[in-house]
Amino acid sequence: MARATPPPARDAAIRAQGLDSGARRTGSSPDTIVAVTVAIQQLMWEIERLRDAFHEAVYVRRDVSAALEVAREDCSLVNTPVGTGTEKAGDLRRYLADDVLPHLPDDLAFRRVSRTVDKFRVVEESIVRFTHDRELPWLLPGAAPTHRRAEVVAISITTFTHSRVNAHRTRSLMAASRTLWDHVTLVAQLGAR
Repeated sequence: MARATPPPARDAAIRAQGLDSGARRTGSSPDTIVAVTVAIQQLMWEIERLRDAFHEAVYVRRDVSAALEVAREDCSLVNTPVGTGTEKAGDLRRYLADDVLPHLPDDLAFRRVSRTVDKFRVVEESIVRFTHDRELPWLLPGAAPTHRRAEVVAISITTFTHSRVNAHRTRSLMAASRTLWDHVTLVAQLGAR
C-alpha cells in the first residue's frame, strides 16, 4: 500500500505528538490527516496476519488445529445467506472438521477484490471460484453436486479481540467471522435448488 508523505513541517508536528511519520491523508481536504500510531499499525497488521492464517489453515492446508490457534474458544463463524456455521462456544472444531474441510471443492480459489482493516476487524471482498463437485453443506445445504463451475462475490467480516499480555504486549484472537455471498447468482449458476 502506498503512503502519502506529509510535508516536512507537518511530519515534524506529527512526530512531536508521538505519532508515526507515515500519517495518511484522507477526506477531501488536503489538510485532513489521519495519524496512525506505530502500535495501531502493528495491531492492524497482526489482525490481517491472523485472518490470513485462519483462511490459509482452512481453505489451503485444511488444518483444523492451525485454524483454532488463531481463534478464541467461543469464536463464531456464520455463513449468513444459508445460516450455516456455529455460534456455540467450543463448536468451531466440530463445524470445521465435519461440515467444512471434507466438503471443500478441489479447485476452490479466492481472488481478493478489496480489503479494509481497522483495529478490530478485517473486511474483505473476494471473487470465489469452484466446481460444484461434491455436496457443500456449509455453502449449499441439501444440494447435490451439479459439476458446474461457479464464480461468486463474497464479503467476509472478521472481528478480533485484544487482551493485554503485559505492559508492552497485546494478544489478538479471532472472535467472529460472518460471510455473505450472492446466493441467488450462485444457485442460478449451479442450477441448484
